[in-house]
Amino acid sequence: MTTKFQKFLKKENATREEILPMWTEFKEELNCGKIRVAEKINEEWIINKWVKEFILLGFRYGKIVKFDAGYIDKDTMGDRKITISEKVRTVATTTSIRDGVYIGPGVTFMPPCYTNIGAYIDEGSMVDSLALVGSCAQIGKNVHIGAGTVIGGVLEPVGAYPVIIEDNAFIGASCTITEGAIVQEKAIIAAGVTITGSTPIYDLCNEKVIVPNEKGQLIIPKGAVVVPGTRSKESNFDVKLAINTPLILKYGGKVELEDSLR
Repeated sequence: MTTKFQKFLKKENATREEILPMWTEFKEELNCGKIRVAEKINEEWIINKWVKEFILLGFRYGKIVKFDAGYIDKDTMGDRKITISEKVRTVATTTSIRDGVYIGPGVTFMPPCYTNIGAYIDEGSMVDSLALVGSCAQIGKNVHIGAGTVIGGVLEPVGAYPVIIEDNAFIGASCTITEGAIVQEKAIIAAGVTITGSTPIYDLCNEKVIVPNEKGQLIIPKGAVVVPGTRSKESNFDVKLAINTPLILKYGGKVELEDSLR
């Protein structure tokens, strides 16, 4: 079904006065999860490119202003307002969440941390201190995003996959996951692992190398336990060189999250 927002995108020569009320309604629907950048249909993640296009529209027609809180941004952006009824904890004022983010009940943000527009964080998840959840990133239920971790964002190109972390995954401290990598449910990413859309993952259990598929998705399999590793690299230098390489050490690791913290 084509939404009114998709129809509006086809409108030529729209004025700022026409766009602003639509933009406000669009952000409200992002905030409540009625629309999202990506969704899983029949076990496959589908990108709603038009959602990214509308976010870009909001940037394009915004004017740079100084907000009451002291920061400077486009007037179409701003902070997401969170009410007690949402059962979300932001813990301190150094938690920053841009307007246009879905946050499920029981989500906890530990300060300082930042979540950008278009992100989706499902119920029971935790974003720890110094963590970044980038624009349009999709975080499932009961996910732990460790301290100092970067979950990359992507607005352009509009057809590119965002980073997707599925339900019950555990992302350790100081990890970097970018370029549309998909971490499937119950996977455990150990502290310090870097995963990009072009990073080969060495699966020691199945003796194979995981590379991006035909859609450009780098998929960390369900239940995989990924740890930092290295592989040798040939060079013309008279030294031995190595490249950081994530390794799947085993499958079926288990991490117990404390419900009392949520």
